[in-house]
Amino acid sequence: QGQLVESGGGLVQAGGSLRLSCAPSGRTFSRYAVGWFRQAPGKERELVASITWNWNIDDTSYVDSVKGRFTISRNNAENTVDLQMNSLKPEDTAVYYCNTISGDRPLGSWGQGTQVTVSS
Repeated sequence: QGQLVESGGGLVQAGGSLRLSCAPSGRTFSRYAVGWFRQAPGKERELVASITWNWNIDDTSYVDSVKGRFTISRNNAENTVDLQMNSLKPEDTAVYYCNTISGDRPLGSWGQGTQVTVSS
């Protein structure tokens, strides 16, 4: 697979919002299963949200810690998969990565990610 490029991270206060975007290079995303992962210092990388193409609709899934706060969506016009993050908490601080997935398993190489820092 080509390189995926993450963007949109930054520094925000607790309770704030950020929108991350994941863009592929050289191909369309429209029917790929894509996941957003994050890795906090000293912790393993975890899958926090995924979107899969299933019978002409997208199914989404979230880890319990972000349910109701994060929304993953596909923007076909921009050819991106976005992660809207609301009500951010300091424990959301991490480097966020996207990748194509099979189930919860990442398929490609990792990009540089985008840093999200939430201050208390």
